[in-house]
Amino acid sequence: MKLGFFTMPMHPIGKDWQQSLREDREVFILADQLGFVEAYCGEHATDPEENITSSAMFLATLVDATKQIKLGTGTINMPNHHPAAVAGEIAMLDHLLGGRFMLGISPGALPSDAEIFGNMDMPRPAMFLEAINQLLQLWTTEPPYNIQGQFWNLTTQRTFIPETGMGTVPKPLQRPHPPIVVTAVAPFSQGITEAAARGWDPISANFLLPKWVASHWGKYVEGCERAGRTADPANWRVAKTVFVAEDDATAKAYATGSDGPYYYYYRSLFNKLKRRGALGVFKSDPKMPDDQVTLEDVVNKLVIHGSPGRVADQLMSLQEETGRFGTLLYAGVDWKDRELARNSMRLMAEKVLPLLN
Repeated sequence: MKLGFFTMPMHPIGKDWQQSLREDREVFILADQLGFVEAYCGEHATDPEENITSSAMFLATLVDATKQIKLGTGTINMPNHHPAAVAGEIAMLDHLLGGRFMLGISPGALPSDAEIFGNMDMPRPAMFLEAINQLLQLWTTEPPYNIQGQFWNLTTQRTFIPETGMGTVPKPLQRPHPPIVVTAVAPFSQGITEAAARGWDPISANFLLPKWVASHWGKYVEGCERAGRTADPANWRVAKTVFVAEDDATAKAYATGSDGPYYYYYRSLFNKLKRRGALGVFKSDPKMPDDQVTLEDVVNKLVIHGSPGRVADQLMSLQEETGRFGTLLYAGVDWKDRELARNSMRLMAEKVLPLLN
């Protein structure tokens, strides 16, 4: 098993933005130093808690601060961006990173982002599909372009100059494009099947119950079979909310205490999903009424915590339930206690991972 990192992120409302951004950068730098193989960050334009507004811009600040780790968008919410802008920015980022880049994409799920970008009432899945198709076409064809769509029309036919290349969208360093990953946030995600059929690989979200994570493997196999690919567990990434401490008591207090950052993360997520009528991800039985889903139960089921040995045992049990996967993505939360947070990542890399392998 390999070790990676994934953060949405989630910071307390009112926390100084500069401080949270400094800490978010420090997490990625620490992950690189500890040998994490890859790290992803999300983006939202209108959420004071999840306050990285551009995952690509954030990762660009880490170009020279990291050395080995692959950095990924987790995710670019495609309907909120013009495909040509994404093509140019991501191509440049891939070059800046020397090919240490992973392209994470999605339709986006935050309603306030959709509203401010004007696509709240539009068919966002169709927009997502058109945007990624146009992006890949820009990277794999030569100018002048004439790419017509329902939502965007991309052309340089009137302005292309063959002698200088003006009117050309740059291509990424990795050809034909960087590896593409999609994050699955629902049980039996059909998106995984469609992604696998196109040669892309899945990330299973950290807030899904293990039984729903397990449902993703069959959907991945289905898509791989359609494309004639080998369904390799090494290409499956599973995110989990984990906290490791020197002793079980410290771990439990920090990971489950109502004043801790892990509880804050799930309380915020719980309230957001509840308002949208989307608590199903927390239910072991889809027929369970919403009022029977409690925050305490969610925290107890989804946060793995303890000393290194105890955490390793829980992660082994997780794999028995989900099936084997290639990369565990350690899910980030706010650094309420900087030293405990840093030590958890160090213990995960230096103590837990060797036990798992």
